[in-house]
Amino acid sequence: MLREEVRQDLLKCDDDRAAGLADRVRDVEDESLATLIVDLDLADTDRDLEELQDVEAALARVREGTYGRCMRCGEPVPFERLNAYPTAKRCRTCQVLQEKTFASKAVPTL
Repeated sequence: MLREEVRQDLLKCDDDRAAGLADRVRDVEDESLATLIVDLDLADTDRDLEELQDVEAALARVREGTYGRCMRCGEPVPFERLNAYPTAKRCRTCQVLQEKTFASKAVPTL
């Protein structure tokens, strides 16, 4: 199902949707809207691809016998976390640390 969703998203992008929208663009505001629509489509596809990669990584951990173990500390990932987020790679403590360590702060630019 997820693979099909990604495939459909990629096919939609292949339809030259941007070109079709650009042909109908009448002014700068229309052009901005067309660009936004294309960007949203690409963001949706990126999210689906990331989810698919997470599922495939979780399946690999199942095959290796490491599914349900935190990849950072090696402790078991609580069942409740896996039930809510089956592709979880880390226990909650290590995930919080990961997010704090690698969080990117938005910096305004001109």
